[in-house]
Amino acid sequence: MASHHLDPRTVTAVLRDAGVGRGAMVGIAVGAKGVVGLAFAGNVVGFESPMSDLIAGLAEADDAVRPRWVCWSGDTAAVLVANGLRIATCWDVSVVHRLLFGGWRADPARVWTTLHGLDRDRLPVMGQLDLMGAGGDEGDPNVAVRPDGYLRPEWLAGGWSNDARAAAEWARTATAAAVLQVERLRDLRASGLVAGDPEATARSESAAELLCAELAADGLPVDRRAAEALVTSIVGPRPANEAEVVEGRRERDADVLRHLPPGSGIDLRNPADVKSMLRRLGIDVPDTRAWRLESMRNVHPAIDALLQWRKAERIATTFGHTWLAEHVGPDGRLRGEWSSSDGAAGRMTAGAGLHNMPTELRPIVVADPGHVFVRADLGQIEPRVLAAISGDPALRAATQDDDLYAPVASRLGVERSVAKVAVLAAMYGQTSGTAGQALRGMESGYPIAIQYLNEAARAGEDGRELRTYGGRLIRMGEIREGADYAAAAAARGRYARNAMVQGAAAELFKVWAVTVRARAIPLGARIVLCLHDELLLHVPEEHSAAAVRLLDDCLQEAAHRWNPAAGVRFVADASVIHSWADAKG
Repeated sequence: MASHHLDPRTVTAVLRDAGVGRGAMVGIAVGAKGVVGLAFAGNVVGFESPMSDLIAGLAEADDAVRPRWVCWSGDTAAVLVANGLRIATCWDVSVVHRLLFGGWRADPARVWTTLHGLDRDRLPVMGQLDLMGAGGDEGDPNVAVRPDGYLRPEWLAGGWSNDARAAAEWARTATAAAVLQVERLRDLRASGLVAGDPEATARSESAAELLCAELAADGLPVDRRAAEALVTSIVGPRPANEAEVVEGRRERDADVLRHLPPGSGIDLRNPADVKSMLRRLGIDVPDTRAWRLESMRNVHPAIDALLQWRKAERIATTFGHTWLAEHVGPDGRLRGEWSSSDGAAGRMTAGAGLHNMPTELRPIVVADPGHVFVRADLGQIEPRVLAAISGDPALRAATQDDDLYAPVASRLGVERSVAKVAVLAAMYGQTSGTAGQALRGMESGYPIAIQYLNEAARAGEDGRELRTYGGRLIRMGEIREGADYAAAAAARGRYARNAMVQGAAAELFKVWAVTVRARAIPLGARIVLCLHDELLLHVPEEHSAAAVRLLDDCLQEAAHRWNPAAGVRFVADASVIHSWADAKG
């Protein structure tokens, strides 16, 4: 089948006539306005119609047939969301490539050459001449794949997007890539190298990319007037010109430098100068990290002034008036780009400061009238994940407690605070001081968990690649020539042990998030922020209690789907708030 002007209202009928059922792969490519191509069950179908009609037809098919839409990247979801369609499930080829092969780069050319074992250095480019005379047969230009197996550079550059037939062919190549990825994932599971289900991970990671498209489109509710007033109270009015920017910087600096003799020549933006300043005041520190200075706030007024300066400087330079103007729209929504994976251990990432907004600015995040936020934060997620992926029975038993550190403290015969240090030391590879002493208690109390972490660390030190519980490849970087090999290897080991836990925690978090995304629809609720281990839902006020229950129900469902045999208890602290500033922790 290769039709190019079908009525988009027939999408459902076309899929059903081909025997496409729930969860079956259907390739989709959305081109220029009014062009969509589909590929399924050996068929390719193109549609050229007004975008509103296409979206209506796809929406009906998504609801009635519920296929798994296969796309090359999150760009497809972004276009669909921008046109009012939020599909239920997908298979995102670029997302799955990052899962299988690690790293960040996952453009179609890289995906295709990797899956087919082609030499990336020989990738053809547009206008390329075969000077050696060895080639010359580029085959049918209406087919995306050349006779030599490479994707055509014209197609990689988007040449398919203006024609329905070509869009359908591009959708077919995405589906072909997805089929090969499924084979790789199943081989990976059969190999025994991965304890979890990589194919299930691929599905949830793909759904997380759908969520990212929705987060980017919806934005985070912000009180624009309150935001401008708060920023002004911290850094002053919005500067009208560069001279006022310079004057504002000088005034901020003056609050710190007044503790020194005039003409000291200290640049507060230079860590070496800051250390020099503190030495002049009789304060000798190995570094000027915030946590170290916080513990010395009462030693000298200059330290308190320096900490206050850092907060104001960060807001002025990163989260000030320009930030508001660039990222908060007229509708009072703070928007930034989102990605389902950071290319390392797999944590979600966000732009526009959404993942590192200063605590001082949280009061500007306010629910719309008639709505509330329902916030939930996973409790002690990393040690609970460690219990699940290591299979340590004693640590699994500790997760049955609301406070995991209490039974750990009892088992180790130490205070709770020491038990917490011991668990964190194990996961982060801290071996000196109090952490090192506490870690030795973990080695005797929870030997299976420690063995799991130590094996990961040894692999990292040796430069061997690892895979998380769900199958994500964790790459180990090369040690640079001339570097301290022992120190670099130790650093790789610490990274590896933590990446295995953090990566698995990220997988569980995303299963939870996409489960909430699907189940929250009847409540009129939407996720507006995913922050590390925290979800923030924007919910009609009358459904707030139901949303609180939903978050816990979805967590238990997600935990079972992610690791059905773990027997580990996961907990979330949920609260109903009107402003993000009202959240605890």
